[in-house]
Amino acid sequence: MEVVLPVIVLAALVALVVLRPLRGGADPETFDRRADLEAAKEAKYREIRDAELDYRMGKLSEPDWRSLDAELRAQAIEILKQLDDLNPSPRATGNGQRATGN
Repeated sequence: MEVVLPVIVLAALVALVVLRPLRGGADPETFDRRADLEAAKEAKYREIRDAELDYRMGKLSEPDWRSLDAELRAQAIEILKQLDDLNPSPRATGNGQRATGN
């Protein structure tokens, strides 16, 4: 029983040291901005799917759907560009560094 508390404290310290690089050192505003953009991206993807469903159900004509789809996809691309402009999340590259594509 005397060993339990020091083991728990040691495990907590090891966890902090191991998990610290995953945080990436980005400020909270960057995390908030990334979360907002991720939510906007998911909402835009939902709009694209909804527009396609409306077209397939006959609620939109093909020209209207194509126009709406192009507009929504352009907006989604803009959101993705804004996400790319932020520092990459640690899970984007696996090691917290920007991928170079090489």
